[in-house]
Amino acid sequence: MFLDEAKICVVGGRGGDGIIGFRREKYVPKGGPDGGDGGRGGSVILRADPHVNTLLAFRHKVHFKAPPGQPGGKNERHGADGDDLIISVPVGTVVKLLHTGEIIADLDEPGKEILVARGGEGGRGNARFKTATRQAPRIREKGAPGEERWLKLELKLLADVGIIGFPNAGKSSLIAKISAARPKVAPYPFTTLIPTLGVVQVEEFKEFVVVDIPGLIEGAHEGKGLGDRFLKHVERTRLLIHLIDLAPMEEGRDPLHDYAVINRELASFSPALAHKPQIVVGNKIDLLTAEERQAIQERFAAQGIKLHLISAVTGEGTRALVYECYQQLQQLKEKGDPHSAPSPWKGEGWGEGQEGPGERSLQRIYKLSDEPEYLVQRDERGFVLTGRALARLARLSLEERDAQEYLYERLEALGVMAELRRQGLKPGDTIKLGEHELVYQDDNAQQREAC
Repeated sequence: MFLDEAKICVVGGRGGDGIIGFRREKYVPKGGPDGGDGGRGGSVILRADPHVNTLLAFRHKVHFKAPPGQPGGKNERHGADGDDLIISVPVGTVVKLLHTGEIIADLDEPGKEILVARGGEGGRGNARFKTATRQAPRIREKGAPGEERWLKLELKLLADVGIIGFPNAGKSSLIAKISAARPKVAPYPFTTLIPTLGVVQVEEFKEFVVVDIPGLIEGAHEGKGLGDRFLKHVERTRLLIHLIDLAPMEEGRDPLHDYAVINRELASFSPALAHKPQIVVGNKIDLLTAEERQAIQERFAAQGIKLHLISAVTGEGTRALVYECYQQLQQLKEKGDPHSAPSPWKGEGWGEGQEGPGERSLQRIYKLSDEPEYLVQRDERGFVLTGRALARLARLSLEERDAQEYLYERLEALGVMAELRRQGLKPGDTIKLGEHELVYQDDNAQQREAC
């Protein structure tokens, strides 16, 4: 089964907790704190794998979470970092943010990687809180949660040549004739429901890849007949074979009209597709007389269109078509091929001092965050504290009184307590910081309770 779209949720591993520990050794009467830091959580990485051909693996498994970091140890031992979770996707996968549609990566080369969810930072152990006035701190931090985001994966097949046309124009018959691909072939429209790839051997060591795009109809760019999903596979091709049925079964169908309709759909879907080089090919000439063949070529020539005549059933004209495709591909290669789609991901940052999702080889880009240092807001239960400067404080473990006093000192130093008093803080009010809820008891703050 072929699947070319998927939605997944990726979560970086949580950082390991810092610990509270003290040296207890013979002949070391003042050992001091030795609690180590927790390890960083694992990150989630998408990797383009040439051995994966479809997004079918994501049909039933949607959630992916990297392993967490390990807690710190005594003697200031750092906890082990969590292993990165590497998810294999087909080459040609475009990665988008689900809720905004922003493209963050184009995995168009084997082995190309994108970091999509960074693991959380490990918490600090009590050895990191020792100061000249705090010789034996019982303070530690919990590990930070990893990044979480929903992604949309879109597979755009990588091929040199795309075969487009109306349903039942003979596209599957053509790819079966010129390559080893064996798509389903039947005498009714919409026989092909998924794109089919085939390798065309021109001569020894000369070949190119062709993709058979399922039949397009009028309104395809709006999704009729799943046309919008099929057209995206044409975007990466360098050259198009525009296949036209010269012996249409439906009355009123005209080859020139069919040609115009398909080109309108290409232009409506993407202006770049309308300018992609085309080889216009008329199929089913085995059903036409010599006079009819000449007449149809003259009609196209009158419009300035060169029409190649073939029969995908008998093979007449197909070898010449293969050579024509190869020659045009070589010419495009020499010109630098302006129709190839470069990766749109430039490596913008994802917050202050953070390297955002992007190939790990990209230069780190720093970007200022719009989040204020701290923000005090009121709700029905009391006050809620948020902001950049409070993110690390929210990870403190408040089981110990030392940690509660340290938190209060930092809130005073940052000016948060002054802002709370300005907004009417009184004993009994609740102050929420991250997962913590503190009950304010008196003005001089000598006693506090962690809930």
